[in-house]
Amino acid sequence: MAMRERVETSTLADEVRHHTWSNPYLCYQCVKCSSGCPVAEHMDLLPHQVMRSIQFNDEKALKANTPWVCAACVTCTTRCPQGIDVAGVMDVMRIEARKRGIKPALPEVELFTKVFLRIIGTSGRLYEAGLMAAMNMLTLRPLKDMDLGMQMILKRKIGLLPDFARPPKKVKPVETDERTIAYFPGCSLESTATEFDHTFKAVCQALDLKLVEPPGWICCGSTPAHTTDPILAAYYAIQNLSIVERMGLDQMVAPCLGCYQRFIAAARDVERDPEVAQKVADRIGYEYQGTVKTVHSVDALLDRVGLERIRGQVKRPLEGMKIAAYYGCATTRPAKLTGAENVEYPMRMDHIVRALGGEPVDWSYKTDCCGGSLGITQTDVALDLSTKILRNAQACGADLMITACPLCQVNVESRQMQMDLGFDLPVLYVTQLMSLAFGMGEKKAELSKQIIDPRPVLGKYGLLDSVEGSS
Repeated sequence: MAMRERVETSTLADEVRHHTWSNPYLCYQCVKCSSGCPVAEHMDLLPHQVMRSIQFNDEKALKANTPWVCAACVTCTTRCPQGIDVAGVMDVMRIEARKRGIKPALPEVELFTKVFLRIIGTSGRLYEAGLMAAMNMLTLRPLKDMDLGMQMILKRKIGLLPDFARPPKKVKPVETDERTIAYFPGCSLESTATEFDHTFKAVCQALDLKLVEPPGWICCGSTPAHTTDPILAAYYAIQNLSIVERMGLDQMVAPCLGCYQRFIAAARDVERDPEVAQKVADRIGYEYQGTVKTVHSVDALLDRVGLERIRGQVKRPLEGMKIAAYYGCATTRPAKLTGAENVEYPMRMDHIVRALGGEPVDWSYKTDCCGGSLGITQTDVALDLSTKILRNAQACGADLMITACPLCQVNVESRQMQMDLGFDLPVLYVTQLMSLAFGMGEKKAELSKQIIDPRPVLGKYGLLDSVEGSS
C-alpha cells in the first residue's frame, strides 16, 4: 500500500502509482508499447515517450493528443515486460489534465465523454441515437454519418426513443440450477445490436442454457467513466454486479465486450482497493462481496455448454465456408484480467466454427483493434484500423467474418460503406451464424439487419433453405 500513498503536492508518477498500482519508474524504454499501439501513427507523443515524460514530471504528457486518441485496446498493457498498466496511465493523464485545467488536445473526445455520461446519468442507459445526434449538433456537423444513420434506421438497428432504468432498492433471489446464468445485455444489445441479443438468446435456448436478466440494470459506464473518475467507473459496474449477487447467481454473461471489460476491471479494483470499495458501497447502499464472475458470450457457450452439444445441434453444416473469427482487442487483453490462455492468437471462436462444420481462416488481424468509440469522435482513425482488418481477412480467403462485439461489428461491418475497399465482406455475430447452422432460418438469424448483405455468400453454401421458425 505504501507504493500508492499520495503526498500533498503529487507528481505525475505519484498519480500513476495511486490510480494504476503501477510504478512508472520501471519503464526502461523498450518501446514495446509504442511498437504494438494500433494508433501510434496518429499520436504526437508515442506511449513510451509519455512514460518518459511522467518519469520527469513533464506536463508534455498532459498536453499531448496521445491520451485522447488512445483506443483503450490494452495492447500496451498486455505487452509491457514490466507489468505497467500503460492503458491505465492514459486514463490518468486525461483525469490529471482536467484537474490542472489543461485543455484536451482532441476536444471532440472530451465532448463525447461528457455527453455520454450526462445521458447515462439521466436515463440510466445509453441513448445511442441521442448520443450521435448530440455529437453532430455540438460539433457543428449535423450531417456527419448521415449515410450510416439512415441505413441503421431503415434496418431497424437503432432505437429512436430512450430507455430509462433505475436499479432496484430490493432484489429478490431467483431459483437457480446448473443451467442458469445471469445475462447482462448492455445498452448496445438493446439498440444497434439487437440481432446479437436475439440470436444469443435463441442459441442459448436451443442449448438449454437459461438466461436471467438483472432487473433495473444500468449502463456499465464504458470508456467515458473509466477515463473520468475511477470511483464513477467502479460504481456503474459494481451496481450491476451487486444486483446479480443479491439475486443469488454467481456468474454473469456480458455479450458486449466493452461491458465485459468494465465488469472484470471494476471487480478487480474494489477487491484490491478498500478505499474504492467503501466509496462505491456508500453510493450503492450495499457492500459487494465479489461472488459474481463475469464471462463473455463465447466463453459462456463453451464453458457452460461445450463443443459437443453445439455440434449436436447442427442441422445445416457450414461445409466449405471459410470464416475469419474476429475477436477484437477486448476478448483476451490483458491476460492478467481476462485469464485468457492465448492472448495474441485466441482460438475459441475458431473451435465453434469447426463445430458448425466450417473452416476457420488463419489470419493476422484477429485481435487488432477496430477503433472502438473512436468511430464517433475520430472516424478516420477507426476507418483506417477497420480497413486493415478487413483487407487482411479478405486476402486470407475469408468468405465472411464473425465477431462477438457490438463496437467491432459497427466499425468493420456497418462502416464498410465509408471505406474504399473494392469488395464487400459480410460480418455476422457468431450467434447469427450458429442460429443458421442450427437450422433456425434467415428470419431468426435477423439477416435483414446487416448493412452488408450476407445472403449471396450464405446462399452459396445452402444456409438459406431451412424452414424459418424451426428450432
